[in-house]
Amino acid sequence: MTEALTHLNHKGEAHIVDVGDKPATARRAVARATLEARPTTVAAIAGGGLKKGDALAVARIAGIMAAKKTSELIPLCHPIALDRVEVAISAEAGTITILATAETHDRTGVEMEAMTAASVAALTLYDMAKGIDRAMRVSAVELMEKSGGKSGDFKR
Repeated sequence: MTEALTHLNHKGEAHIVDVGDKPATARRAVARATLEARPTTVAAIAGGGLKKGDALAVARIAGIMAAKKTSELIPLCHPIALDRVEVAISAEAGTITILATAETHDRTGVEMEAMTAASVAALTLYDMAKGIDRAMRVSAVELMEKSGGKSGDFKR
């Protein structure tokens, strides 16, 4: 079965989806971004050894700010009232994993807010460490789970 594309009207033109009649419900999404880098770069980021300062703290704030600005960055996203955004960052040899969680009680989901938060946090880490490792790579940005809304729950 093919689902109808909700961001296109009957003429095939892009438009923002009407959510006016939908009830506000609890919604949550978790997204993951992965930054690959040399082990020495990961150690410098995780250990606070960058000249630009505490990259992990800056990346967490950048991710939270990005989630709040999602509707300004993604053209057809609704502005929503976020109840909570958390950006957790973990490091292993050669990999930094960012998990961004977004929650709301609204009429549309928060998947894009979580994915935007994870993406921008990863890009911020790249920016702060590019002076020591330009070969870093954001290798994945993916929705890990979501709950709430008409489409139900999803877990990768």
